[in-house]
Amino acid sequence: MKHPVRRALLVVAATHLALTAVRPAHAQPPAPTRTAPKPETAVTTRAIGTFDVKLTPQAAEDQGGGAAVGRLTLDKRFHGDLEATSKGQMLAARTGVQGSAGYVAIELVSGTLHGRTGTFVLQHSGTMDRGAPQLTVTVVPDSGTGELVGLAGSMVIDVADGKHSYVFEYTLTGALP
Repeated sequence: MKHPVRRALLVVAATHLALTAVRPAHAQPPAPTRTAPKPETAVTTRAIGTFDVKLTPQAAEDQGGGAAVGRLTLDKRFHGDLEATSKGQMLAARTGVQGSAGYVAIELVSGTLHGRTGTFVLQHSGTMDRGAPQLTVTVVPDSGTGELVGLAGSMVIDVADGKHSYVFEYTLTGALP
């Protein structure tokens, strides 16, 4: 094999795409909803839409051992209730066992969420245990800026037929979206 590191990075990128497919392909994102506020809690709002992503493999060190570790950069463009771009980095590993892998990523999102402009950071943590995926994408606490100060929440990512979509449930302390 001429380029084992490049091949490993491509496998890691494919694993990332497999990890993001946490809902059945036929499932449609639920319609936007707003939960009535309780005296002690913030209003939870749902944002839905699609996004385009470009994964670019970066130079990797020869790790040796049983796991292939790769590093990739992320460039995204969100559409829908979140109109934004993001840039980030991902570390991913696959094991010698078919269907077992993991990744972590951090991305800085900049744009407009339901008409409010600012930035925030998303943190990804995904694993695949012999084909069974688990993915958590959450807003890093206190990372919101501009009109998104006080933002908290989590995002579900779905990949169906090569198209990416998101459902982002969030709260915005101190203001209604």
